[in-house]
Amino acid sequence: MGLALLLAAVPALAGAARLPWKGGSNGDTGIRDLAAEAILAYAEPDRATYLDNLAALQLVARRYDDAARSLGELVVLRKAGAQPLDAVGAIRWQVYARARQIEATMHLPFGEAYARAFREVFATLDDVMASQVISSFGSDVEPYGPQPAQLHADYLELLAQRKGSDVALADAVALVKAYQAAEAYAAFRPFTGKLIDEDDRRRYDVWEPRLVSTPDGASVTVLVMLPKHRAAPLPTLLGFTIYANPWWSATELRLTAAHGYAAVVGYSRGKGLSPGLAVPYEHDGVDADAAIEWIAKQPWSDGRVGMYGGSYNGFTQWAAAKHRPKALRALMPSVTVAPGIDVPMEGNVSLSFVYPWAPYVAEGKGLDEKHYGDDAHWNDLYRRWYKSGKSYRAIDELEGRPNPVFQRWLDHPSYDGYWRNMIPEGREFAAIDIPVLTTTGYFDGGQIGALHYVREHQRYNPRAEHYLLIGPWDHVGAQRKARPVVDGYAIDPVAKVDISRVLRYQWFDYVFRGGAKPALLGDRINYEVMGANVWKHAPSIDRMAPGKRRLFLVTEDGTAKLRDRPSASTSVLTVDLGNRDDLPVEDAPPATLDNRHALVFTSEPLPAGTELSGLFSGKVDVVTNKRDFDLRITLYEKKASGEYFQLSWYVARASYMEDRSRRHLLVPGKRTTLAFTNGRTTSRLFEPGSRLVAVVSVVKEPGSSINMGTGKDVGMESAADAGEPLRIEWLGSSYLELPVGLVEAPAGGSK
Repeated sequence: MGLALLLAAVPALAGAARLPWKGGSNGDTGIRDLAAEAILAYAEPDRATYLDNLAALQLVARRYDDAARSLGELVVLRKAGAQPLDAVGAIRWQVYARARQIEATMHLPFGEAYARAFREVFATLDDVMASQVISSFGSDVEPYGPQPAQLHADYLELLAQRKGSDVALADAVALVKAYQAAEAYAAFRPFTGKLIDEDDRRRYDVWEPRLVSTPDGASVTVLVMLPKHRAAPLPTLLGFTIYANPWWSATELRLTAAHGYAAVVGYSRGKGLSPGLAVPYEHDGVDADAAIEWIAKQPWSDGRVGMYGGSYNGFTQWAAAKHRPKALRALMPSVTVAPGIDVPMEGNVSLSFVYPWAPYVAEGKGLDEKHYGDDAHWNDLYRRWYKSGKSYRAIDELEGRPNPVFQRWLDHPSYDGYWRNMIPEGREFAAIDIPVLTTTGYFDGGQIGALHYVREHQRYNPRAEHYLLIGPWDHVGAQRKARPVVDGYAIDPVAKVDISRVLRYQWFDYVFRGGAKPALLGDRINYEVMGANVWKHAPSIDRMAPGKRRLFLVTEDGTAKLRDRPSASTSVLTVDLGNRDDLPVEDAPPATLDNRHALVFTSEPLPAGTELSGLFSGKVDVVTNKRDFDLRITLYEKKASGEYFQLSWYVARASYMEDRSRRHLLVPGKRTTLAFTNGRTTSRLFEPGSRLVAVVSVVKEPGSSINMGTGKDVGMESAADAGEPLRIEWLGSSYLELPVGLVEAPAGGSK
């Protein structure tokens, strides 16, 4: 429960009523009086929102009986809604309100009162709901979920924004809610751990972590949770991960067992109990295969295993499938990593965000959350590296500690055998004949990996039962629950999908239990059209496109434009690669046009009803004075208001655009044609009066390696190798092939 999420739950209240503030600067005095005043003034037409905010006011005002009644009604409302698990938050506060009632009436210490309330409420919950209420408590042992200290800091931050002797009603409600969350978590968090263990033992058989041997003599850690009252062997759902975090593992195990499956989490070798050092990606296929074979031999297993999870945990599914374990019967990978394709490099351009990730997962038996989470440190490091002009390989020298995993990745700038050994390729996809559901999002930086598996699987096994579900989600939302606002964009109502808690189990129930196929899976490719509030369905990614339109990159009267016809014009871009006094602006708004080191091509206004859906591609004819450069093409919708909406982007090293496995250097001064198809898809119904904007740029930023164009190993190049500024002539025969066309006005829903 961060500050932004808290504020989003408090609507702008009409009437602009103001309430007296009698508290001091520390916020612990006067807040209860403010809550009591707000109860009298507060009104809100949406009943659920009203009850949610009212209950917080009542709790802080110490009107616990009233709060219990408000929360009881709220729980009923939310359970009856489209997403019953939305009742989780209200039940969490219901336990707290009941504890305060018991404390006040029975004069018990709060810890004892809370234990009684917990047992009383949890006795009424089914396993699934209980698992999610437990998840909402977070953990002190690992810093996951709401943290009391941070909640208190959020409250003080809001308090510091208050001016004068009174408070606007909306601000008062937000302030009280922040205080209520901080006070409640500080009170109950010390007692939740033992109560959760007690509830788990009542519902499940929980195994101690154990080691499973691999064929090459290593071992991996597995954790097991089983429904206590099982009448027969069960299908198993496995999450295999390098993220050795007990809280996350217990959360996933509990939810899976709550749905009646045998639940297993496995860790990459070197994590948990496993001896030795962890190395990302290299052994996960073999190790997950060993875990699957072990599961199939257990008496509680019916011999069928499904795998789930996102990002790295999506990669491990394909890594396991490469080995074709007999017991593996279904996959549900989300926002899936494809090593060597989207991380640690994209289009063969190395990415800096993986630099701290490598030691985060590779060093130690758990995870170094504190160091990894120090964003200020890492951003400062990247900027210092950029300013220094040193080679990309020297970044760990600047930090002052070695990063051997990162250096190993830089040893493989081509998509060579090192990367190919990790995931299926070519004909190996033809042999993967189990059902697969892939989820990813338009705002997911790792979308390119997820689509790689979808396209290759369909290419080599056209009859594969492989579905893609993609919507306006980011990396987290596309593997868990859709965020209502992503990068400033309020997603359409039909896109608010709960992937990990609802869709996941609909999918596996369909595969393993003969349940109905999830309703959103109308065809192989299922995509939400942003701005249209409608789901559409197609047999392939290529068939998403409502039409095709070729727009050429031309310059007319000194202005870069997107036009329907080629021209004899030349658009020139010059970039001084050695100059490091041009650091980008930090914390730019998400929709800000990034036109550094770039040419900006703009179309005429698009016809009403224009939809862009699918992958854009193109051919660029260039003449350059270097042997190589790194290219980025970013598409935006420029609205009639002048605002920009980012649609998609493509990044690649020019010398690898023909073949990511082999470098083909350019010849300076010679015309070169570079053809590409983007690895990211999107779907957007343009607003009336919008234009399409293509920003064609050279990659030069702290967040990635910088290609000096010498033709040498880019990781070894420094600013001293830059020489004369990079000059690229973009010929007017260059074009983008865009998946756009006119569509009927949508009515919302699915079609």
